[in-house]
Amino acid sequence: MVCALAAALCFGTATVLQAVAARAAGDGGGGEAALLLRAVRQWRYVAGLGLDGLGFVFQILALRSLPIYAVSAALASSLAVTAVVAARLLRVRLSGLEWSAVGVVCAGLAMLGLASGPEGGRAGSDALKYAMLATAVGVLLLGLVGGRLSGRGRALLLGLGAGFGFGVVEVSVRLVDTLRPAGLFTDPALYALLVGGGGAFLLLTSALQRGSVTTATAGMVIGETIGPAAVGVVWLGDRTREGLAWLGVLGFTVAVVGALALARFGEAPEDEAEA
Repeated sequence: MVCALAAALCFGTATVLQAVAARAAGDGGGGEAALLLRAVRQWRYVAGLGLDGLGFVFQILALRSLPIYAVSAALASSLAVTAVVAARLLRVRLSGLEWSAVGVVCAGLAMLGLASGPEGGRAGSDALKYAMLATAVGVLLLGLVGGRLSGRGRALLLGLGAGFGFGVVEVSVRLVDTLRPAGLFTDPALYALLVGGGGAFLLLTSALQRGSVTTATAGMVIGETIGPAAVGVVWLGDRTREGLAWLGVLGFTVAVVGALALARFGEAPEDEAEA
């Protein structure tokens, strides 16, 4: 759980640092590619990328020892981290409801910490590995369909697709059962992880650029929490501590609902007027 919370802290802080860098680099014109080139010259953007990488390492460590439902809820809580850090660095005003949502997320994670047992002992079957690979390919196809839409429908579909892709990553980390090159590079779970993660970033970037941040992020939170949690419980044997299943379900629900209330921080706002 410490690793899962550390991943959320890294991802949430990285979002704000990258937003600050993009804001400082946004006056030179030249489109998205030029903006990215200007942003990567700033230490805040590079630090944000470093935090993203560190967060991914913490995520892997957490997924190798904790049920998927606990890790996915903790990662969704990165929105609470972004909200709090944005309030300090970007001087974004949080409403009373949003401060309450931050508290709700923390309460949900505390419940999950108390209720979570060890990761499930079941080994993932080859069928499940290929199902994850097929889902990852489906994420790319969903991106093609969503790209033809407009408005909230586009943002929601692309956000859900991104969530499914991140969910594939969460499950696939558990399914990789060897690090030996001979076995690793023939493991469909590895390719599911790479395709799912890459597709998720592409879909989320597209959704945030041309749609509602709140809608896209809400779709992503739903996609990356509910499905992977169900896979962990049904197929991988994830369980709570004896007699605390009710607390685990309550904590998961509370944490996800709190994260949804903070969905507008899926991309830290660039100025207070937009906030």
